[in-house]
Amino acid sequence: MSQLVKDVLPAFAAELRELLDKAERPDLAAKVERLELVERCRCDDEFCSSFYTAPRPNGAYGAGHSNLSLAPKEGMVILDLVHDEIRYVEVIDRPDVRKALFASVP
Repeated sequence: MSQLVKDVLPAFAAELRELLDKAERPDLAAKVERLELVERCRCDDEFCSSFYTAPRPNGAYGAGHSNLSLAPKEGMVILDLVHDEIRYVEVIDRPDVRKALFASVP
């Protein structure tokens, strides 16, 4: 059962909204409030705190896929978008996000 990103990662959700506003994507920033945390990345990389906001695709995302690289003060955040919907949030080198994410989605 999925949860809302803002409930599991409230500080990160607020940061994500701010980063999207700074990237001149208020359309995506407005969607963060209802963004679901469906599953976390299951790789074994210690630096990874990435998560899916929609069911994981079988293979590539396909038509309509794009990436949006954001500029956080710490770490790296890249969004996978499909037809301007956030599907995956790649979060690298953010131990604060990783700790909260793993506590909620073991």
